[in-house]
Amino acid sequence: MRWSRQQPWACQSVRSRSATTTTATRGSGTSASWASPRPPARSSRSWTTLSASSPPGSSRTGPACTPPTPSTGGKVPDEHDVGLPGYPGGSGRAGNWVNGQFQLDVFGEALLLFSAAAENDRLDLDQWKAAEVAADAIAQRHTEPDAGMWELDNERWAHSRLICAAGLRAIGRHAPAPQGALWSSQADGLIADVTNDCLHPSGRWQRSPTDSRVDAALLRPVIRGAVAPQDPRSIATLRAVREELARNGYLYRFRQDRRPLDLSEGAFLLCGFDLAMALHQSDQPLEAARWFERNRAACGTPGLFTEEYDVEQRQLRGNFPQAFVHAAMLEASRRLADSPPPWGGLNA
Repeated sequence: MRWSRQQPWACQSVRSRSATTTTATRGSGTSASWASPRPPARSSRSWTTLSASSPPGSSRTGPACTPPTPSTGGKVPDEHDVGLPGYPGGSGRAGNWVNGQFQLDVFGEALLLFSAAAENDRLDLDQWKAAEVAADAIAQRHTEPDAGMWELDNERWAHSRLICAAGLRAIGRHAPAPQGALWSSQADGLIADVTNDCLHPSGRWQRSPTDSRVDAALLRPVIRGAVAPQDPRSIATLRAVREELARNGYLYRFRQDRRPLDLSEGAFLLCGFDLAMALHQSDQPLEAARWFERNRAACGTPGLFTEEYDVEQRQLRGNFPQAFVHAAMLEASRRLADSPPPWGGLNA
């Protein structure tokens, strides 16, 4: 499939799950007609820096962006031990070992962020150009294997492509008609591509063309609007995630091996909050509230969350604090405050 390309503006950085690197930019916050945008009117802040201000062709920009990039540009240092004891029995580390990875899904996540900014009249011209950068990166690189949301070996992960489809759909609603139609068509193409090689015989999504396991990450494209919650693939995926990856009110990413889930790694709190949102979206508000409260309780004394939670030992594990988890908790609390969507959900 050949996709047309947008203007190759430069971009910088997106997000990382393995380090506490944070980037932010100041820009304007006006909504505009993209044919003749107004000058910036006020300032805003964004955790994603996909900027059109860097010169085209500079290193680590545009489709060559890597997940962890400092706000000053350049490269995040390689991961290294800082010589301090960790907890429990670990070691203190700095830097980020994913500084050379390609993660396709970050471009879809960036488009979702830009779309939210546009809906709230917080997107200026430079940021719109950055959105075009992200869309162009998806067009150029959607056929390549990537490290995926969990920063693993390169595969054609279903989640990466589906979240890009969600981003293209979202930003397309704010684009001029020809551009919006193009991005919507590209989203349809991505979903067809994933359906062709990542649809499990049971009707749910599977992790990749070569990995038939279910993955909790596959809840996110439904939450983000890649496919409708009433779509049979969404329903089957939600059911499989609950049946195969849920234990004691917590959710695990995927089954690592034949061992019990809790012996392979800790429960992922991000996944628990995602499940709460997916259940709420599927007209199961009581179950959604139970999952939300169960996972909300897995914080430390200062109220901060880690990446993982050891259910048996009642211990916090992994990166601390984990920004992704806090973002999911805040989003879930906001979503669950509203009534479920009107389509009737799984109980219709």
